[in-house]
Amino acid sequence: MKNITVLFLMMCVFTTLAQPVKKYGQLKVSGTLLVDADNHPVALHGMSLGWSTFHPRFYTAGVVKWLATDWNCSVIRAALGVEPDKGYLKNKEQSMALITTVVDAAIKNGIYVIIDWHSHNIHRKEAKDFFQIMSAKYKGHPNIIYEIFNEPDHETWEEVKSYSTEIIKVIRKNDPLNIILVGNPRWDQEIMLPANNPIKGFDNLMYTMHFYAGTHKKWLRERTDSANQKGLPVFISESAGMEATGDGPIDIQEWNEFISWMDSKKLSWLAWSVSDKNESCSVLLPSASSNGKWKKKDLKTAGIKTRQYLRTYK
Repeated sequence: MKNITVLFLMMCVFTTLAQPVKKYGQLKVSGTLLVDADNHPVALHGMSLGWSTFHPRFYTAGVVKWLATDWNCSVIRAALGVEPDKGYLKNKEQSMALITTVVDAAIKNGIYVIIDWHSHNIHRKEAKDFFQIMSAKYKGHPNIIYEIFNEPDHETWEEVKSYSTEIIKVIRKNDPLNIILVGNPRWDQEIMLPANNPIKGFDNLMYTMHFYAGTHKKWLRERTDSANQKGLPVFISESAGMEATGDGPIDIQEWNEFISWMDSKKLSWLAWSVSDKNESCSVLLPSASSNGKWKKKDLKTAGIKTRQYLRTYK
């Protein structure tokens, strides 16, 4: 009987540790920090799926479960392709099905999930419609994080701010609590712009910074530190070790510098991407199953290294 009791207790502990949402509960922003339901600072770590339009075969419940259990992801990101063929603008029904499959699986596995409007351009009406549906469907689930504009490219901060304010209003009518991530110009590198002119009147907003260690160096860390010192809450929803093109050699030394820096600042981060494209940022080889359970032989160098990073967190 004692052995059965001990085993049961161990299973309970494992389940809690394996399900970050049970551990942290409803996330919120306190000052510049992401905090849990008890106001303790939290940093989430995980993987971004590749574009839903190009890599739909990985938008499965099996992949989500594998990332949660084997890769130790506390958060995953569902990157909704907007403009490309088979994307939201041209095939809304299929796009919604892919995203909801991932979100539902994340909720089932007790991890956080970013619903990412993965576009470089403003599509105001379509984004409002999408986030109206998503926030109505998933309100009340503390798992949800909304990323309302992935990597604005040539838009000004004033344009991004205006767009973001409208989308935030739509979400907040349905979901008053869950975190909302706001992008900024030049592929989320001009983080100093919202630091100097943040969106006001809403709670639980964070601002995204993206880096690729082969291109972005100490200057981007210093720029982010400066924004943070001005009171801006920062969330790194996309990152990797190679060049900003997603290809080229991996700069392990600089990647390690970023990891150490993020850990020291308690910054959440996700790596790009769960895909099998012939480029160095895709973590998988074509042999990788669409349902997870990957072996080392299915992983590229970026996949092996990212998994190692993620499995260090408790």
